[in-house]
Amino acid sequence: MKKLKTIVVEDERLPRLSLLAKLEDYRHAIEVVDSCDNYDDARKSILKNRPDLLFLDIQLCGRDSIQLLEEIKQIITLPYVIFTTAYTDRDYLMSAIKLSAIDYLLKPIDKELLELAIAKVVDRAMTEKQPLKPANLVFKTVNGKLIISSNSIAYAKADGNYAKIVTFEDENLVLESLLSLERRLSQYNFFRVDRSTVVNLSMVYRLDQRLQICTLKTENGNIIKLKLTKHGIEQLMEKV
Repeated sequence: MKKLKTIVVEDERLPRLSLLAKLEDYRHAIEVVDSCDNYDDARKSILKNRPDLLFLDIQLCGRDSIQLLEEIKQIITLPYVIFTTAYTDRDYLMSAIKLSAIDYLLKPIDKELLELAIAKVVDRAMTEKQPLKPANLVFKTVNGKLIISSNSIAYAKADGNYAKIVTFEDENLVLESLLSLERRLSQYNFFRVDRSTVVNLSMVYRLDQRLQICTLKTENGNIIKLKLTKHGIEQLMEKV
């Protein structure tokens, strides 16, 4: 399994540096790609880097991290979250965990409890990242329904408030947002590369980083060339 791309969000300098130092022992399982000390920087970094794992302080300079997650989940699928906190209000912590969190750690962070929390995330990731077998999916359309096998979909793209599903034969507008499609398709080995595109990873044949072109190919040789953003092609280069 690939290392879990990780972001640490902690507004206090010493606790942030302490956690980053502790995470050095888990470089075999996680890769820390950024650390942030405030709400706005954290939001930007999460949307840019799309981490697999987020260590998140519940309070960021007086702002509520639960609200941050509520904002993020309207745009992308939330990563695994481990809250770090000085609070001992169990009801508050439980409401935070229900949103997305795998676990929470009380400060100062105990190394053994940190190890257990990371192990829990790794186990969950290994279980959930196994793609399901192809299946017929049903989508609402303007005139009725679209019934299509997941392995026939090359990619999906945003179209206003809705999305288009693109195959090698045609494309169809469906009455779902791209975020909703991403959530449904991710279990079939699809990946959202940028704000407007979800790609079938099993069809990725060639990536041209200079031209920002992703070539998708079926088993019988049909090809689609997909132009991506610079960020999109970089995300895909990391993923495959």
